[in-house]
Amino acid sequence: MNARAMTGTRRELLTLAAGTAVTSVFSSAAMTMDKTPPGIKAIAFDAFPIFDPRSISLRAEAVFPGRGAELGDVWRARQFEYTWLRIAFQRYADFWRVTEDALVFAAKLLKLDLTSEKRSRLMEAYLELKPWPGVAEGLKSLRDAGLRLGFLSNFTPHMLAACVKASALEGVFEDQLSTDTIKTYKPDPRAYAMAVNAFGLPVENILFVAFGGWDAVGAKTFGFKTFWFNPASQPAEELGVTPDAMGPSFADLVRFLKA
Repeated sequence: MNARAMTGTRRELLTLAAGTAVTSVFSSAAMTMDKTPPGIKAIAFDAFPIFDPRSISLRAEAVFPGRGAELGDVWRARQFEYTWLRIAFQRYADFWRVTEDALVFAAKLLKLDLTSEKRSRLMEAYLELKPWPGVAEGLKSLRDAGLRLGFLSNFTPHMLAACVKASALEGVFEDQLSTDTIKTYKPDPRAYAMAVNAFGLPVENILFVAFGGWDAVGAKTFGFKTFWFNPASQPAEELGVTPDAMGPSFADLVRFLKA
């Protein structure tokens, strides 16, 4: 995905923040499961199907009134581009550092005065993320069905732990797998292999829940069944691989597993 395409993706996601469509989809959905879905025994989640990133853009708008959406677009696009470039260059830095570097670049590009206090406020947003509507109920439904749950994220261990605490989701996830432990990022196949090793299950028994279309492609290519949590209703990436299912809400994930 190039920078322009990614910018469009982020802008459309930001548009969701002004509306209530996503919330209404979550709150109206039934969140019950009668039995464990056949074949799937564990689910590995990217961070953002659980934690709602829209608060980051709201923080950016509070710090830079009138420029928050623009900053959020550039920051987010550069953040993931830096992970992909660092894989190619073999110059690893953890995701916290990558996120901060991307923020500094975005502020310079947009000629914003990013003081140390403003930088701290913006970065701290990544430690205070809350769940999307309906996630807590949906996770309980999945656990009650006997499914094992874990994270598989580029977030550092500290970022994951902080957001789990901020979201009151302690004890829900069996594993909080950070690609930082093997010094790479998704979509490196070694990153996806972490879930296979942690769960001790064959790849076909694990479902990966992605937030980025590129991550869904990476996980599917690795061999996982994949669900693309796609609140912005973006089209699938043109990479010759499509996820097994997609939907704009956590309720859609639960329904897919019941099918």
